[in-house]
Order: sequence, then structure tokens, then C-alpha cells
Amino acid sequence: EFQAETRQLLDIVTHSLYTDREVFLRELVSNASDALEKLRHARATGTLSGEGAGGPPLEIRVTTDEANNTLTVSDTGIGMTREELVSNLGTIARSGSKAFVQEMQMQAEAGDGAGAGGDSSGVIGRFGVGFYSGFMVADKVDVRSRSAGKAAEDEGTQHEALVWESTGTGRYTISPLPEEVRQERGTSVVLHLRPDLSEYSNEATVEAVLKKYSNFVGFPIYLNGNRVNTVDAIWLDDPKSVDQEKHNAFYKYVSSMYDDPLSTIHFRADAPLDIKALFYIPSFHQEKYGMGRMDPGVSLYSRKVLIEAKSPDILPDWLRFIKGVVDSEDLPLSISREKPQDTALVAKMKRALTRKVVSHLSNMMKKDTDKYKEEFYKEYSFFLKEGICQDFENQSALSKLLYFETNKGLDGEMTSLEEYVSRCPPEQKDIYYLFAPSRELALQSPYMEAFGEDGREVIFIYTAIDDFVMANLKAFEGRDLVSADRSGVGASESGRKSSDENK
Repeated sequence: EFQAETRQLLDIVTHSLYTDREVFLRELVSNASDALEKLRHARATGTLSGEGAGGPPLEIRVTTDEANNTLTVSDTGIGMTREELVSNLGTIARSGSKAFVQEMQMQAEAGDGAGAGGDSSGVIGRFGVGFYSGFMVADKVDVRSRSAGKAAEDEGTQHEALVWESTGTGRYTISPLPEEVRQERGTSVVLHLRPDLSEYSNEATVEAVLKKYSNFVGFPIYLNGNRVNTVDAIWLDDPKSVDQEKHNAFYKYVSSMYDDPLSTIHFRADAPLDIKALFYIPSFHQEKYGMGRMDPGVSLYSRKVLIEAKSPDILPDWLRFIKGVVDSEDLPLSISREKPQDTALVAKMKRALTRKVVSHLSNMMKKDTDKYKEEFYKEYSFFLKEGICQDFENQSALSKLLYFETNKGLDGEMTSLEEYVSRCPPEQKDIYYLFAPSRELALQSPYMEAFGEDGREVIFIYTAIDDFVMANLKAFEGRDLVSADRSGVGASESGRKSSDENK
């Protein structure tokens, strides 16, 4: 068998596994949520006795104590017996939650009624290392627990309150909890914080971390008696059941902006994996105000717990104006749960989400043309053009979303490439465009004389990005994009045909 130096392994888990130290609180809250989920399932299947069947409400309580430099995370969940403390906390990388899920699955496959009281979708833990992240910030950890108890177990020892203690050096002790220390059903993890990390005994610091990572956990979280997680995870709801008022409130939360969203994209997908996504298009973007390049606006969640904020892996860079969330229960994660693990699968998810956004914009363009032109396109056309130059996979679809002025329209009147093609005479094989600083100068260009004589339509472009777009597109629906200032282009199609016949 492989041998492991326990102290060294624990040191790796607690000091080298996680990128951000603050993640420890996410892990402990997730463990508390799993304990509550297990109790809820046990109640539904009728396997509890005594106080486990009643008792305090299902909730998570976080308490800061700056005077004693401690942070406590408590739950009123299933609790642990002495054997479970040894098994769950004394064995690194053994996940009690994972074992619970596997047991439920086995019961369901066997047709046992005990497995029918719920599903495993609310269980967060998988790897059995999250608890030890507490040692990143604490030089001593106490775990006080009182088991909810099962009907088949000995009542004499079942509800005994115990305390597990360790300094993270490879050893631990388990002893009865002193009578003067109150511990109701459930578990309390007490972190004796390191002197240099006393910030985590500060209420404001802890509240910010809780809201960042655990704001959508399915059970109430109270910090020093005040409810923290008051925002609902509406992306999990049926899209038809969420009204605009809820969308407006949630948009403000995820975007930290004050406006209402211009458009909402709320959907579910099951390929390449189970996805629940909620995207918003803001009514304006911030780059035009000289505030610098925006960060990605979509965060990745798994089972309502934040995995990666403003992830660059969910949507391409040209869609950085999109705000929202993506949640996947079966997305493979790294052991630290800070990044997706299967890069090929993540790339497939990215492609699927991008196609969904492009399809949404296409539908808006067709069904609500005025809104698309006057509100979306005026604000975000630069990003679409950036996408054409960067995202070759979606280049063709994006080209259909563009609008330009032409010599046939009025000042400010926009036409799409599809509309341009629909007006082309059968003999015209190219799409013509002219780059000029303004419409007035474009109309006065000597290159326009020949086009004006035979009535051919010319697209006007006024910026370098437009010129770059034409160079990248090269063609649209089988017609070449040709600059009007290119030598010989001014001759009409019929004129060139007559010249060819005379040769």
C-alpha cells in the first residue's frame, strides 16, 4: 500500500491546496449545509428518533468574537457520533457527504423506500478536504457535535455531546463536551484564529466573504443573529415563473449597477452537461466612460456555491459586457473547488453558451428591431465587431447582426448586410463598401461617381474597426466584400460584362 506522512499531507491540504485563504469559510458553510441536508433527508425517511425528529429549525449560525479572536460556524443538522467524528474528521480526503450521496443512489437503485425521501442535488461536498481549510487561518480547531440520532442506535450514547480538538499537527483528541458548554443538535466548528489573521473575527469581513461565496446556500445563514443570505438563486427557477421585478433586483445584485437590464437570457440546457444560466445585457457599458477594459461579468457556481467569480472561461472576451451566473451540478471541479477541471468540457460549455447569446440577439433583431437598433446596437456594436475579428467560429452568425449606413439611405438610417443583399440586382456579385471619415465626405468621394450613375448601393463605414471587420469577413453569403476605392471596382457589372464580350 502507499504510505502517507499524515502531518505533511495535512500541511499540503491546508496550505497549498487553496489559492484564496478566505475560501475556508465557503468550505465550512458548505459542510454545515450538507449536515442540514442529511438531517432533512433522515427526517423524510423516518430514520430519526428523539430530538432529531423535532428540535431547532434548520439553519447555519456564524459568530465572530473579536475579544477572544475566534470564529464559530454552527449548524442544527445531523451532528456526529464519536465514530463519525473519527471517520469524517480523522480521515483526510474521506467525504461523508459523498458517502451519503452514494448510499442514497444505492438505495434508489435497489428500490428501497429509504432512498425516496429526497435527492442529492442539495449536497455540496465531494472531496473530504474542505474542513481542513480551517487550519489556514486557525492554529487550533474545536468541533463540538451532538448527533441527531437514529432509531436503531443506542439511546444511551447516541445524543452525547462531544468535542474534537486538533492543532493541525497530525494528532487530535475526542472527549465529552463539558456540561457548561452548550451544544444542541448539530455541529459547531470553533476556529481559534492565528494572531495575524484576526481580521476573520471581524463581522464586516466575515459578512463580505459569506455574501461573496455562500449567499445562495439553501438554508438561512445568520451572522451574529442577523440573516445574511437574503437573495434567492432565481437562476434555478423555471424561467417562466420569474417576473421582471425579480430580474431587476437580481441584476443589480450580480452586476453592482443601478440600471435595469436591457435584456434577459434565462435558460436551462442538458448538453454538454447540465447547465442553468441567467445572463443580463445592461442598458449601457462602462468602457465608453474611460473606465478601462471591463472584467468578465459572469460567475461560475456549482450547487449554488460560488466556484469562480467573473470567470474568463464561461464566455468569450467580446461578450464581457454580459452579467450573470452559470450553475452546473455535475461540472468536474478541481479538488479546491476554485476552478473547473475538465478544460475540454468547459470549452464545449463555452461554445454552447455563446451560441445561445448570439441566438438571443438574432431573435431580438428580428422580433424587436427598433429596440435592437436603437438600444442594443448603438451601445454594443463595437463588441460585435470585436467578436467578428476574434471569434471565427461565430463570425458568420455575428455578421448578420451588423448594421451600416449606405448611399441609398438617409443620414442615420441603418441597413443590415442581409437587407443589402436582398436589394442587389441579380447580376451584382459583390458587396461594395467605402471607408470615409463621415457620410458627407463619403458622398463627395470621387469613387462614388460611377456607383451613383448606375444606382449601385455602397455601404459607408467610418471607423478603423469597421474597416478591420470587412477585411476579416471577406465575404457574406457568397458575395465578396469589395472596397469601392479599389482599382476597377467603379465599373458597373453590365459595363464589365460588355467589355469582356468585346475582347
